[in-house]
Amino acid sequence: MRISLPLAALCLSIAFVAHAGDGRIDYDHQERWQSAHDMAQSPIDIVTRDAVPARNDEPQALLFSHTRAPMEAVDNGHAVEVETHSTEATIRGRHFTLAQFHFHAASEHTLDGRHYPLEGHYVFKAQDGRIAVVGVMYDIGKPNAQAQAVLDSLAHRKNAPHEVDIDALLPANRGYYHYLGSLTTPPLTENVEWYVLPTPVTMSRKQIDAFLAHYRRNNRNVQPLNGRPLVHFEG
Repeated sequence: MRISLPLAALCLSIAFVAHAGDGRIDYDHQERWQSAHDMAQSPIDIVTRDAVPARNDEPQALLFSHTRAPMEAVDNGHAVEVETHSTEATIRGRHFTLAQFHFHAASEHTLDGRHYPLEGHYVFKAQDGRIAVVGVMYDIGKPNAQAQAVLDSLAHRKNAPHEVDIDALLPANRGYYHYLGSLTTPPLTENVEWYVLPTPVTMSRKQIDAFLAHYRRNNRNVQPLNGRPLVHFEG
């Protein structure tokens, strides 16, 4: 997961050793990445049998509003990223605003050891600065019109859409696995709330290949859970 520049200003500066000579994040030498902490890192392998059910006496749902929003898709040098700031979310009863979303190939989180071709990270920020990231898995299947809108914007195609309906990029089933982790690129800042939705959303093979044409591998290696609680909300 990568945060956009305004959000990154709230965090530590990016470690120089994490970058290759051209300024891109060096995914081939992740052991050189530096972090102030190393016990609560992301991504993780979500072992579903080890997750504990969410308590039913607390707010649990992920609710999204203003999902049709202006957008601009860019290649930021690390990922395909979509800048959009209109979408809001109520996450476990608290208000967040979407800062941006971007894609990793293959998926950074795994489900019982399985990678998906793509994972989208929807980066939300609360008024107090807390960061919550909603992770969405993408698999090969039916074409996705909103994924195509992102690709058309990225390619600056004639008559490319200037808005995206984020709701169609999220699964209808909003069940999730929740844990506390970190950013997945330097500075690897911890205390990030993660909500990984296990139900995949489909894109056509052609659409997934178009994302892979930009980045065939920009995923961080899976990190140890180190005893952190993993909570499952069925939705």
